[in-house]
Amino acid sequence: MDIAQAEDLEMEGACGGSCACSTCHIVVEDPSKYDAMPEPSDDENDMLDLAFGLTETSRLGCQVKMSKEIDGVRVRLPSMTRNLQAADFKGAKKE
Repeated sequence: MDIAQAEDLEMEGACGGSCACSTCHIVVEDPSKYDAMPEPSDDENDMLDLAFGLTETSRLGCQVKMSKEIDGVRVRLPSMTRNLQAADFKGAKKE
């Protein structure tokens, strides 16, 4: 996420990289690069469930740490994002 924002790409990152929203949703173009990444955490998977255009190679940009194994990774941004945050669901009234 930091790299994308430094390059002025339109990645929102509403939660500041704390894995509490899905606005930095990316799609990894190369499945072999996706497979070289550590598995997403349960928290990341929960936020990805809220993401628009979820795919088999979706990740949250804020959770991807660059390494030699994924050097050269190509990602794309979905056509839109949903700004739903974990805080939107905590303490919600049940009717």
